Amino acid sequence: MRAEIETLFDQPPAAYTDDHFHLFQLFKQALNSGEVRAAEPDNSTKTGWRVNSWVKKGILLGFRLGTLVDMSINSTRQPWFDKATFPVRHIAADRGIRIVPGGSSIRDGCYIGRGVTCMPPMYINTGSWVGDGSMIDSHALVGSCAQVGSNCHISAAAQIGGVLEPVGALPVIIEDEVLMGGNTGVYEGTVVKRRAVLGSGVILNRSTPVYDVARGQIHRATDEDPLVIPEDAVVVAGSRAITSGRGLEWGLSWYTNTC
Repeated sequence: MRAEIETLFDQPPAAYTDDHFHLFQLFKQALNSGEVRAAEPDNSTKTGWRVNSWVKKGILLGFRLGTLVDMSINSTRQPWFDKATFPVRHIAADRGIRIVPGGSSIRDGCYIGRGVTCMPPMYINTGSWVGDGSMIDSHALVGSCAQVGSNCHISAAAQIGGVLEPVGALPVIIEDEVLMGGNTGVYEGTVVKRRAVLGSGVILNRSTPVYDVARGQIHRATDEDPLVIPEDAVVVAGSRAITSGRGLEWGLSWYTNTC
């Protein structure tokens, strides 16, 4: 499957055939079942994860294949239009997944583990992975290709950024048993290690350092690697005083985080 996906993505034909659509359906079934994923654990890397570029290519291929269709339940009251290749994900009751009524949406082409709870209204995008027993709370977002581990709590209004392009970019990784507090945001390929706690309002991205007062370290992204939050860290929002120029004169501080 990988070779076929990569060839079809890198060498687009003049027209797509039934065989191409069948290949994409098989690929999407593999995403839904968890057989393939956009990123997976790899102890040989600095972050402990590696991106599977060919899987991202497969997802992008689906957008090329799909035509815009009306997916509305009621086209007058609430019109929905999207690519035919990415309908709402079908989930059977025997999976033990709770999707509480109230406007949530899960896009096809993502893995949802057993016992996941989805509180309304939340959204899980294609290519993502949500492990067993996790909760995605109200107004929370799991972006495209983001990886969420088992027994995580993604609190109300938390945002987990997605990334499809460039295909080689690592998506956001939230490992097992992580608690993301309300209104937190994790973006730009940040990796949050096991059992970490993100206090309400914390924003993690490539441009914001995290000052580790327990270990005496500063965690920040580099040109080659994303920001990595250590295991068991408790991260809270903070600030760092500007010590020169107008910032000093006006008594300003930069936003940062501490753990």
